[in-house]
Amino acid sequence: MKKKVARKPAKRPAKKPVKKPAKKPAKKKPVAKKRPVLKKKPLVRKKPVARKKPLVKRKPILALEGTLVGEITHYFPQVNAAVVKLQIPLAVGDTIKVKGHTTDFTEQITSLQIDRVPVQTAKVGDEIGLQVKSRVRRGDIVTKL
Repeated sequence: MKKKVARKPAKRPAKKPVKKPAKKPAKKKPVAKKRPVLKKKPLVRKKPVARKKPLVKRKPILALEGTLVGEITHYFPQVNAAVVKLQIPLAVGDTIKVKGHTTDFTEQITSLQIDRVPVQTAKVGDEIGLQVKSRVRRGDIVTKL
């Protein structure tokens, strides 16, 4: 049998103490502001928005028969009713003439309403609902015969 030889531990180089540098006041660096990340929206074509047409000022009709009652501001085709802004008083039984670019008829007033309430007379400045026999358009002139 062989003799066991005790080994000597290997010598390691001695550690040198690490010198820490002296603390200097830290300079503040300007911080860049982060911009928010914009998410890209998917490309979707939107339908065009229908814009309301402005009320077109037409030239007044020079040859008016009778006295000017007012102007048509709206027409309801389902019930053949027109909205008229009055400039003189009007009553059921009066005869009116509606004249416009494509409209020209005479009729007697049978139905007159203010805010969906039937009335017999209407005064200046009222917006009245009026039953008409044919189509009228916004801007048509109403006269009293």
